Amino acid sequence: MSLEKIREELESSGDPGGASILQKFFKTGPGEYGEGDVFRGVRIPILRKLSAKYHDLSLPHVEQLLHSTFHEDRMLAILIFIRRYAKGDEATKAKVYRLYLKNRKSINNWDLIDVSAAHIVGAFLWDKDRGMIHRLAQSNSLWDRRIAIISTFYFIRRGEFDETLAIARMLLLDTEDLIHKATGWMLREVGNRNLQVEEDFLRAHYNQMPRTMLRYAIEKFPDERRKRYLKGEV
Repeated sequence: MSLEKIREELESSGDPGGASILQKFFKTGPGEYGEGDVFRGVRIPILRKLSAKYHDLSLPHVEQLLHSTFHEDRMLAILIFIRRYAKGDEATKAKVYRLYLKNRKSINNWDLIDVSAAHIVGAFLWDKDRGMIHRLAQSNSLWDRRIAIISTFYFIRRGEFDETLAIARMLLLDTEDLIHKATGWMLREVGNRNLQVEEDFLRAHYNQMPRTMLRYAIEKFPDERRKRYLKGEV
């Protein structure tokens, strides 16, 4: 199986008009968070089909694909990693986890992280020491910090919230909007499963939280309660 063949299939599946829209949507201009990223205009359903078709691509080749200039190539690599992790034995899972972290400079936009961090980082660390998540949360890299908070979604889905709350505390004063959104989203997911836990956290911290983080966290609250949080009256 040739990487060149996969790249040709990706190229033939692209849409220049769609690529132009994605370039703007993912903020690829100078000084923006996705500066320099390049798109082919391949839709996610097509990438998912390709990930099924090429699921047995060797991990070194997946790693090479992850280094592509094109965003969709990197997304395809991520989707294959997720498949290989889910179906792999313990040795394969550990290898995918290590490759994911080793190459995370190429996992450099929010969609790449959001689709994968819980399924690989969170899943691998579920029954292990979670120091790596805390180290990522303290990184200077926006994308490392987003991996840290999104990886805890794996724990949230299993009814464990302490790690999410700990990372959220670490990110309370973060300056990046993409971190505010991700942290608020994870707090909301905690509340979807245990509202008391989320509200205990919010009452202790909502006056410190960036406005976007708070808005995301309380998005599903009843209108009157949401307004009280926004007005600082809780």
